[in-house]
Amino acid sequence: MIPGTFVTFIPLLLGLFAAQGADVQPVVTRLIMQDEVILRVPVQPRRYIPRVEWVEHKGPKCIPAGMIRRAMLSSPDEVDFLLADRTRVRAQFDEDCPALDFYGGLYLEYGRDQRICAKRDAIHSRMGGSCEIRRFRLLEPKVRH
Repeated sequence: MIPGTFVTFIPLLLGLFAAQGADVQPVVTRLIMQDEVILRVPVQPRRYIPRVEWVEHKGPKCIPAGMIRRAMLSSPDEVDFLLADRTRVRAQFDEDCPALDFYGGLYLEYGRDQRICAKRDAIHSRMGGSCEIRRFRLLEPKVRH
């Protein structure tokens, strides 16, 4: 290799390392196709927090799509949404919903009212499957002693 050739690759290598920041968090992205609006929601891996237990309460029928910031898998038939106001809402699916792979992210499709509603809307995996949302549950953190 010619010594001058290596020098030309230094800016390229520095650019690659600079682009790989560890704190870069994926964000909710919006795709508009004709009359449909689809949200791509990143799924955050489940973290082990032994001191917090989530207590379920009656949840809303609908949540504003613009409030969703992240999603977390809570079980094979439930996904938790983290909202902009720091509340946590659990979407529960129908029992006949197959175990879907939401680890790569998920898609939400909503109508003109810009809300995601139970018994109306579905969550779509990036692998092609979908589950209808049966209901939402509002989650409250309870610290275990």
